[in-house]
Amino acid sequence: MLPRFASAWVKDWRSYLSDSGEFVQSLERGLAVIRAFTRERPQLTLTDAAAATGLTRATARRFLMTLASLGYATTDGKHWRLTARVLDLGHSYLASLGLPEIVVDHLDRVAQAVHESASAAVLDGDDIVYVARVESRKIMRVQITVGTRFPAYVTSMGRVLLADLDPSAAERILRASDRRSLTTHTTTEVSELMSELSRVREAGFSLVDQELEMGLRSLAVPVRDGSGRVVAAINVSTTAAGAPGETLESVLPALLAAQSNIEAELASLVR
Repeated sequence: MLPRFASAWVKDWRSYLSDSGEFVQSLERGLAVIRAFTRERPQLTLTDAAAATGLTRATARRFLMTLASLGYATTDGKHWRLTARVLDLGHSYLASLGLPEIVVDHLDRVAQAVHESASAAVLDGDDIVYVARVESRKIMRVQITVGTRFPAYVTSMGRVLLADLDPSAAERILRASDRRSLTTHTTTEVSELMSELSRVREAGFSLVDQELEMGLRSLAVPVRDGSGRVVAAINVSTTAAGAPGETLESVLPALLAAQSNIEAELASLVR
């Protein structure tokens, strides 16, 4: 399956480029091949790659051979895998953004204050993508790294980021999402999620209780740049022991302090 663009303006832009002859379909297909590799599918046969992208076997093979010649993929003759060089693509984005370098020290202070892992993420279509993370010093940790993706609808950072969008845009993204029940607590109905986004917008934070994973609770706040636009979200993930109100009381002050300090730094960049 070729990549799905959740945002209507992206679809319009692609249509414009296609009509003007500026859209490079081969680049789109090459990116589709890269994205066919996932945590669940770290290696693919040629048949797997063709099925995942909707390309013919011959076309998929040409793209894989090209990726291999450039050092982005490798094969044992049957199975194909991406190499660590693919990380350079994400690094280019992170380096240009500058956000990880700004937030990581603040996340470290949050993690030390509340003794839990702290993270930052941005919105990408109907997913969030982790751009920075500081692990807690606890032995038991959720294995999340920079570049990890989760559905936005079921995460605290995703809801914070969606809440900043125009409601019609947020609803389009939600309807385009594969809204599955990941636990018995997961909210999947669009109307309920839109109501939740309204509450998040008014409260200024999102608390998600065991909707992504049983026993996991997360709290997130938005991060705004100098123009007032939400550019990221930061959160703390913790166990779901005790009442949700206890999480707010113990974690929210540290997150709000980090939010204020990060936004001050971002604002200084445009002066």
